[in-house]
Amino acid sequence: MAMMGYNQAQELMRDYLLADPVVPYTSVLVGIVLCKMAYDLTRLLSSFYFKGYSSLTKIQRVEWNNRGMSSAHAIFITAISLYLVMSTDLFSDRLKGPITFRNSVISTFALGVSVGYFIADLAMIFWLYPSLGGMEYIVHHTLSLVAIAYTMLSGEGQFYTYMVLISETTTPEINLRWFLDTAGLKKSSAYLVNGILMFIAWLVARILLFMYVFYHIYLHYSQVVQMHAFGYYLTFIVPSVLFVMNTMWFMKILKGVKKTLGKWS
Repeated sequence: MAMMGYNQAQELMRDYLLADPVVPYTSVLVGIVLCKMAYDLTRLLSSFYFKGYSSLTKIQRVEWNNRGMSSAHAIFITAISLYLVMSTDLFSDRLKGPITFRNSVISTFALGVSVGYFIADLAMIFWLYPSLGGMEYIVHHTLSLVAIAYTMLSGEGQFYTYMVLISETTTPEINLRWFLDTAGLKKSSAYLVNGILMFIAWLVARILLFMYVFYHIYLHYSQVVQMHAFGYYLTFIVPSVLFVMNTMWFMKILKGVKKTLGKWS
């Protein structure tokens, strides 16, 4: 049933909405527009439902809205990644041919939306540097942007790109932690529960999942080596650099969880 719906959606996009050559460029524009909408919606809802929003400083309100935007992107790209990887045959063993060259209109369009997000977020980080994040954010976003843009335009390595993008499932927890801290709820039970969930999600999505990606690359090296040289090196470099960064951040998260649990006990 899920595969039938996927095929129908792909045919609709190809035949009535978007022709293949314009999918990448249209989707990037859609991604940027959706980011602006998510940013404005966060500002609107926060001003109505969070009394302390107006008392925040200007840069705090900008970061608040920015984190709402990043949470919206994370929910979208995590959902589409899990759907394409687990609920369709696009990247399954039931299809013949190298997994490194599989793509579709839907998978390409979703990657374009993500490219639009990283462009918008990087622009804000540079414009307000270093208020929204330091050099580690620039490295992370730049690597992600280059890798996603390449696989969107070339159609190569989309499976590995989506596997890595599943790690965005940790973003809403990270943002919620900042929201609770900024709202003065650092000592609340919600802050503690969110910290534990963030630790578990990070361990699964940014540590164990990356290990699986490396193992999958090892098993399918004969297919990976068929990619263009640029895509081939991206397949190894980007996950490796992100994994090192994820491990460093994970150690900080682990230290924070221990500290928080110590205070609660």
